[in-house]
Amino acid sequence: MAQAVSPPRRNLGAVPAPRPAPEDLYAAPSAPRLVESPVFVLSSVRSGSTLLRVLLNSHSRIRAPHEMHLRTVHVHLSRPFTPKAMRALALDREELEHVLWDRVLHLELVRSGKDLIVDKTPANIHVWPRLRRCWPRARPIVLLRHPGAVVASLTARRADPDPTAIRAEVLGYAEKLEEARHDPTAHVITYEDLTAEPERVTRGICDHLGVPWEAGMLDYGGKDHGDFRPQLGDWSDTLKSGRIHTARPATPDTDLPPRLRELARAWGYRD
Repeated sequence: MAQAVSPPRRNLGAVPAPRPAPEDLYAAPSAPRLVESPVFVLSSVRSGSTLLRVLLNSHSRIRAPHEMHLRTVHVHLSRPFTPKAMRALALDREELEHVLWDRVLHLELVRSGKDLIVDKTPANIHVWPRLRRCWPRARPIVLLRHPGAVVASLTARRADPDPTAIRAEVLGYAEKLEEARHDPTAHVITYEDLTAEPERVTRGICDHLGVPWEAGMLDYGGKDHGDFRPQLGDWSDTLKSGRIHTARPATPDTDLPPRLRELARAWGYRD
């Protein structure tokens, strides 16, 4: 009797992904910007960025609003033909978001009557390459603080702190800050210096930004900076006092992983 022949086995492995449509591969050129050189404060959380922003916002030419969270503002192309329509306008989703972000900054500048805008959202450090693509002439101010002090501040602020998660979070910020501080266009300062010598540090920032220093910057409590509330920046009584308080130093007994200690030393801090 002839032996039955089994049909060839089908390959049940992974199905190759479909080729992306041409419009999905399209990278739009950069559109003209209404704001050519915005300023971004690049920092970790709990590093004094809100204090810096109210000092800058007290300048007659500088608008530094609350945290703007531009990276969370997205454009949704809701129909299959929408990318094709945008490509015909020399736009893609990323560039549409860039145009929207730029318009938000410009609108805030127009409303303020000032001519230089600063965004101090700490999480911007995680998307700094994207912000640089959006604004090739953006100017970064890198604001550092001893990682041990940041860990201590976060631990004190949170209701049920997870020490391991907090150290990982601070390390994530610190690694990105280490990259950003080597940017040749960056102006690097520390929170400790800002609170100890506010006039000297703010004079240096003004020189970097090309505006004259104003003594009124140090009297931020006499000016309107909007509401201080969660998700928009620091809302502590210390900040609301209207006075510059000396930064709390890192305590020697703060337990830091070796890499955070290494970065602290690279930034000029000593254990």
